[in-house]
Amino acid sequence: MRSTPSRRATATGALIAAAAMLAVGVQTGSATAADGQGIPAPRSQAAAQADPGALPADLSPAQRTALIRAADARKAAKAKELGLGAQEKLVVRDVVQDRDGTTHTRYERTYAGLPVLGGDLLVTENTSGRTESVAKASRAELKNVDTTADVAPVTAERQALTAARAEGSKATEPERAPRKVVWLAEGKPVLAYETVVGGLQHDGTPNELHVVTDATTGEKLYEWQAVHNGTGNTMYSGQVTLGTAQSGSSYTLTDTARGSHKTYNLNRGTSGTGTLFSGADDTWGDGTPSNLETAGADAHYGAALTWDYFKNVHGRSGIRGDGVGAYSRVHYGNNYVNAFWQDSCFCMTYGDGANNAKPLTSIDVAAHEMTHGLTSVTARLVYSGESGGLNEATSDIFAAAVEFYGNNAKDPGDYLVGEKIDIRGNGTPLRYMDKPSKDGSSKDYWYSGIGSVDVHYSSGPANHWFYLLSEGSGAKTVNGVSYDSPTSDGLPVTGIGRDKAALIWFKALTTKFTSTTNYAGARAGTVAVATELYGAGSPEVLAVENAWAGVNVGARPGDGGPGEPGGKVFENNTDVSIPDAGAAVTSSVSVTGVTGNAPSTLKVGVDIVHTWRGDLVVDLIAPDGSAYRLKSASGSDSADNVQETYTVNASSEVANGTWKLRVQDTARYDTGYINSFKLTFP
Repeated sequence: MRSTPSRRATATGALIAAAAMLAVGVQTGSATAADGQGIPAPRSQAAAQADPGALPADLSPAQRTALIRAADARKAAKAKELGLGAQEKLVVRDVVQDRDGTTHTRYERTYAGLPVLGGDLLVTENTSGRTESVAKASRAELKNVDTTADVAPVTAERQALTAARAEGSKATEPERAPRKVVWLAEGKPVLAYETVVGGLQHDGTPNELHVVTDATTGEKLYEWQAVHNGTGNTMYSGQVTLGTAQSGSSYTLTDTARGSHKTYNLNRGTSGTGTLFSGADDTWGDGTPSNLETAGADAHYGAALTWDYFKNVHGRSGIRGDGVGAYSRVHYGNNYVNAFWQDSCFCMTYGDGANNAKPLTSIDVAAHEMTHGLTSVTARLVYSGESGGLNEATSDIFAAAVEFYGNNAKDPGDYLVGEKIDIRGNGTPLRYMDKPSKDGSSKDYWYSGIGSVDVHYSSGPANHWFYLLSEGSGAKTVNGVSYDSPTSDGLPVTGIGRDKAALIWFKALTTKFTSTTNYAGARAGTVAVATELYGAGSPEVLAVENAWAGVNVGARPGDGGPGEPGGKVFENNTDVSIPDAGAAVTSSVSVTGVTGNAPSTLKVGVDIVHTWRGDLVVDLIAPDGSAYRLKSASGSDSADNVQETYTVNASSEVANGTWKLRVQDTARYDTGYINSFKLTFP
């Protein structure tokens, strides 16, 4: 036994604040446009065969608050259980729950009182409070950070202002003075400054540029824009019902049924909240862009549809789950062809388009922008690299889901993004989900360099995956729109329906993804969720795997993956926390499509992160419960981690079924987690 405990730290980054690409609003009263429809009544999700217990719980704001308070009361004990160092503390950010009581808690971290950028954790616990898994964005240990800066804050501020001006920003000014942080998002922890620059971007969009500067060397480590540009437009959704409020003889665009969401008129301004739309009657706009109320009605309606979709389908009461509505601002700037979401104001903002004639307020634009808000309070997918593409895809996926949910005759559901906008002036959508490359820039399939592509285009494979999982490959017509979706390997994919596909993505976003999740992580997370909802080896799980293979992320079930020709690989990348000197835990894979028995040369890939591997006993458990010892405990083995591929003679076992990696920590003080478990059948 060791007299001084050796601790490992888990981590994940939470960086961005906001995003944009489309936007709109909602409410109920009696708005105009053409002959459309009102807000749909609550409907049940068509996730027919899903395990009811694995579905998201419909938490009231009060129930969510109670869960957060409970997690906050236990955070010190949880930090100790996870093996965090004495300088580290957990900060509860959000809690969601499944109907069976499984709880998923998101934490931020501090180190010596400093915020840790890249330090978020997602901990899943069963109903008895036992930790089942821990997801993290960074594998680096958080220790030995000198918190004394060698570089003055003014140096970081100048660097940030220079970066903003280099991108064409106007009226640049420090929005927030440099603050000391620990930067963990890219490996070894580094003391740094985070500076936020305000003003305007080159196209008139508000600027919230975050720049991270090494506090020892002065080197710029990272930058990201917290207000991400996008485009969206909707002329009309027809005549709709809006949520409004009456005070005396006056009405306002205040949706009292949806968190008091409000819609404001900026009247071509670019700052402030603007003026709340009000009037002597409860009729808003006349269906033309010259009437300023029309864009307000469209935005109000789009926000209502999005609220209702997430509430009625996924049980989430508002973007944050706290029952509070965001707000909308329309008529931003002059001839501003854009829309955006900002965390700093918790709001969506819409321009009026070219010649102020096409307000960017369509249903899919509104849903896209509000979903950026959802992502920012759940996974916080960093708006750069592969995680940035997944961030954009998440907004496109739920834009499509909300549009179908709305069932509006003037804007029926489709797998096109911004089809009402005609931003290019040639009558084409902004993006296509069935074959993303049709827009001329987006990517149909994953490849190793996709992280260097603009996030609006690297979103293509995830958008394509969602379409394939929903509808399947090949030619078909949906709601009058013709699609013809290919696959990377030329093999067909059979869809499972849009509702199931959206449910799987939502649950993965809220219970599996972290801020640095990449495409491989998205595949692992969605496969894990499909397994929880529909069971190992179910048609839904196979469809998820086939759809990912169809966009070149992973292999077809039973096929060899890259670097393993002819092999059949089954892998689980979901982290499983190993309790210190506690009960054994397992990581499982479901093997399907393999004929007969397992081979005498079954390859078992084990990746365990642990600070004293001699504590560990590791076994492979066959579907019939037979145990094969891979590693025994050894008090003299003080090295870190178990990263080995073992060969097991499993020829007496039937291949198909659930195989488990069982790990038990037999001694006190050191902790760790199962990082991944893989079986390769030759």
